[in-house]
Amino acid sequence: MLLIFDCDGVLVDSEVLSCRIDAEILTEMGVPYTAEDIARQFVGVSLKDQIARIEAERGCTIPADFSKRLNHALFERFETELQPVPGVREAILSLPYPRCVASSSTPERIALSLRVTGLSDLFEHVFSATEVACGKPAPDLFLHAAAQMGANPRDCVVIEDSSAGVQAAIAAGMRVIGFIGGGHCGPEHREKLRAAGAPVVIERMSELPEIIQQLISPHP
Repeated sequence: MLLIFDCDGVLVDSEVLSCRIDAEILTEMGVPYTAEDIARQFVGVSLKDQIARIEAERGCTIPADFSKRLNHALFERFETELQPVPGVREAILSLPYPRCVASSSTPERIALSLRVTGLSDLFEHVFSATEVACGKPAPDLFLHAAAQMGANPRDCVVIEDSSAGVQAAIAAGMRVIGFIGGGHCGPEHREKLRAAGAPVVIERMSELPEIIQQLISPHP
């Protein structure tokens, strides 16, 4: 059994901050977005895929320094404001299974997020969408993580907060648990994850150990 955790919105409560900053910088560059637009369209999507979609949909060219400006602003805010998802450390420590992180974010952002929230020591293995050809909702990242960890996809459980992540896990042939405890999750988020294919959705990390046990227990 391998547990694969998304980072943003699952381990760290970063999505509200990142969506706000993302929208501010795009708007300053002449491509107006609101934080709500970003949350609705791009949560769980890699930055590379986000830029490609914006350029295609808006018929524009995103300035080459967008990634640099975004990361600078994000990292500055993360250092002082980023918090772990409540209860996530305790939930992870109660689960006696191999685990890793597989995130759409860059390696630098993942490392910073885990460091400032005090979660770095929980994960020896961290995988980024920058390591694969296609980000979520394609299965590439999760399949890459499983291969690197020596796990069969059918023996993996993914914990995800985004529709793209849920779809990626299912496409990879893995079991998936939806999580809606992040600050960016509105009242409609549970149904969004269910519509994406998550058979079970939890609101608190304290629920995770019991759900994992139910998933791996043989059915009568």
